[in-house]
Parts: sequence; C-alpha cells; structure tokens
Amino acid sequence: MIDAIETISDEMLNQAADCLKVMGHPVRLKLVNLLMQGKFSVSELSERCNCSANQTCEHLRLMKSCGFLSSERDGRRVFYKIISPRLPKLLECINSTCSTRD
Repeated sequence: MIDAIETISDEMLNQAADCLKVMGHPVRLKLVNLLMQGKFSVSELSERCNCSANQTCEHLRLMKSCGFLSSERDGRRVFYKIISPRLPKLLECINSTCSTRD
C-alpha cells in the first residue's frame, strides 16, 4: 500500500511555471522591484534599468499581457503599475531565498 502524499496540483504547477518563465529575466525582476514603489512612466523605468525605451516596453507589454501589470496613458506618457498581488510576493521570496547574507 502506498502512503498518501500531499502534492501540488498539476494545474497549479503549470501556472507557477508560466509565471516563472515570464519573470525569469533580470530586467523584468528589476522593473517589478521598481514598480513595487509605485507607478512609473516607461521613460523613468528605462532610465532606471539602463535599457532602451523599446526594450523596456517589450518587457512591460509581456508582463501586462500576463495580467501582472496595468497601464494608463497621460498625454504622451504611459505609466505602469502592478495589479497582481503575486509579484511582490515573488520578489520577497527571491530576496529571502537568494540573499547572500546567510
């Protein structure tokens, strides 16, 4: 007889893998880290991440298409903010797990 083992559902594991694929880029993690402080324009984010505006837009669009971010236009500027409660938790997990202060 095999003992019952509690496991995470395949659906949950697939969702987690999809999230990690999207967030598995240092610039995206940095963008989320910045956006945890509030909403920022694309130009502000690209400057702080040392990326071109085009590269920054691509990263932001991908995260927005996954439902992690929202955007709003104010004249010619587009501002992004976090709408998924998962992202700050993911960054907190990364910070505590990958910290070099062990």
